[in-house]
Order: sequence, then C-alpha cells, then structure tokens
Amino acid sequence: MFCILFTSSSVCAQQKVNSKAYNTMLKALLKDNVPELSAAEAKQHQTEYVFLDSREKREYEVSHIKDAVWVGYNDFDIHRLKGISKDKQIVVYCSVGARSENISNKLIAAGYTHIHNMYGGIFEWVNEGFPVYNMQEKPTDKVHAYSKIWGIWLKKGEKVYE
Repeated sequence: MFCILFTSSSVCAQQKVNSKAYNTMLKALLKDNVPELSAAEAKQHQTEYVFLDSREKREYEVSHIKDAVWVGYNDFDIHRLKGISKDKQIVVYCSVGARSENISNKLIAAGYTHIHNMYGGIFEWVNEGFPVYNMQEKPTDKVHAYSKIWGIWLKKGEKVYE
C-alpha cells in the first residue's frame, strides 16, 4: 500500500504489482473501468476462475496461464466463449492489462456479470513467480514480451519477441 499525504488528510491506495514504477505506468495506462484483481489474488483463487487470454495467438502459443482460453484481441470473437456461463467468475489477462481491460468491457457489454481484469497481466503473473505453460501444457520459462518497449516490465522468465 502507498499513501499520499495532503495538508489535511492522506489518500491510500493498494499497489497491485510489486514494482512502483510498473504500478505508476499501469495507473496512467488503464482506465480502471472494470473490476481488477492482482496476479496474486487471481492465483489464490485460480481454481474458481475461468482465465481468458486476450493476447494475439502467437503470444498465447509461447506461454499462457494453465487452462486459459484464448480469445484474442484484434480478432476477438465472443463465440470463443461458447460453453462459458455468463455468470461464471472470469479473469481476463494480456501482457500488462490494457488489452484485457478492453476485452473485459466487451464481455460486460455482452452480459457477462463477474469479469475481472488481471492488473499487470501475464508479466506480473510471471514476475510473482507463478507458472506459465506452453502449447503441450508443459511448464516453461518463455513469455512473449510483446515488444522491447513493453518487455522492460517483464523481470522474470525468458523474453520471446517473435
């Protein structure tokens, strides 16, 4: 938690990622217009949630959270959620949380009622030491880092840019 002291009061906010710099960047990037979970909160309740990966297919194929359903971003299609109840607890993630925030809004507009954006995305998931899996569902250290600019926020794992 961090607090800002004003002359007559203080404002405190929960920091949802371990890096203050990463948190500052995310606060500027995200609109905070959907419910958010930290990577640690998502991991704690992993068996209760359906995880949706809103990255591009090539990113998902490098690694993803175990049992995550790929829904994409540029070619997102609501039909990829076929069989997932609209009242199921859902966590949407991408690299850092921006694309997943947009997809979360689309899901809410489509009537899904328990949507959570994973703040800090898969980068924070890996930075926290939580496992990711390849297409053979084997643990891997590889993470698609999107670009060298965004890859600076991925502190653990092996960065892949292809």
